[in-house]
Amino acid sequence: MLHATRRHVLVGLAAGLAFGPPALAARRTSEDLSGVLAPGARLQTLYSGGRWCEGLCWAPALGGLVFSDVRRNTMSVLGSDGSVRTLRDPSRNANGNALDAQGRLVTCEHRTRRVVRAEPGGELTMLAERFEDRRLNAPNDVALAPDGSLWFTDPVFGIRQPDEGLMAEPEQRARRVYRITPGGAVEAMISAIDQPNGLAFSADGRTLYVSDAGASLNPEAGRAIHAFALGPDGRPGEGRRFAEPDGGAVPDGLCVDGRGRVFAACTHGVQVWEADGRRLGRIPTAGPAANLALGGADGRRLFIGQGPHIHAIDLAG
Repeated sequence: MLHATRRHVLVGLAAGLAFGPPALAARRTSEDLSGVLAPGARLQTLYSGGRWCEGLCWAPALGGLVFSDVRRNTMSVLGSDGSVRTLRDPSRNANGNALDAQGRLVTCEHRTRRVVRAEPGGELTMLAERFEDRRLNAPNDVALAPDGSLWFTDPVFGIRQPDEGLMAEPEQRARRVYRITPGGAVEAMISAIDQPNGLAFSADGRTLYVSDAGASLNPEAGRAIHAFALGPDGRPGEGRRFAEPDGGAVPDGLCVDGRGRVFAACTHGVQVWEADGRRLGRIPTAGPAANLALGGADGRRLFIGQGPHIHAIDLAG
């Protein structure tokens, strides 16, 4: 474990919240995150009524933070005042969410094994359901690329975990990362990762990060974050191992801030790296963190889905 060489940043629960569980004991980050977190930043619990909060997506036009509760089979919106509004019930065990280039909500559904888009009138348009005439495994996470295409991961968690979908045998020969082109074509992009899970683009759109969560099903499988440089045609190169979380943690959801720093929701909290792969530290959480999103009025609030909870902490400018 690395030791802080400058001041530690105190991480705890903000006082004065009208919702959430009793305050947990304050915990310090395991390394120095003073250049990452805003001065005096404290972890706040914004919501505690879920089972497994996932698919965080900052969507002001929808009222705040969209999130999926995969195991409760619902989708909701968490407002800045702490209010929670149901968006879909049932949600078909929805998981990852993102906004497309026109601001429409795109969602990965475990139960139907498809990716859908919500239209202005509320109806859902199916974007991806099959590849090479075989059903997808269970689309997990989705992200918008600079060219307007949508990329999504397709591991088997939603057909292997009874409380997150319907159990089934996979039809695909691999667990892939796919791209949905602006024209609607579904293309296989990456097939070399055991169980591709979270994904995020760098701020300049030239690099795609993908987490391998294979170790959550098989301890001997992958648990690293991979980086893929994107060519002029938007297709990924061979890829490289970007980082592996400390402490045997398995990476899940990812996000990248405007400075290129990579944040990964992991077994023991949120781990943070510089764009060059140098590890900066960890924001501890009381249980496994599953998903992340940046948002808030200035775009510098980091939202964290952690089991039944949604937390938030402010980042430095």
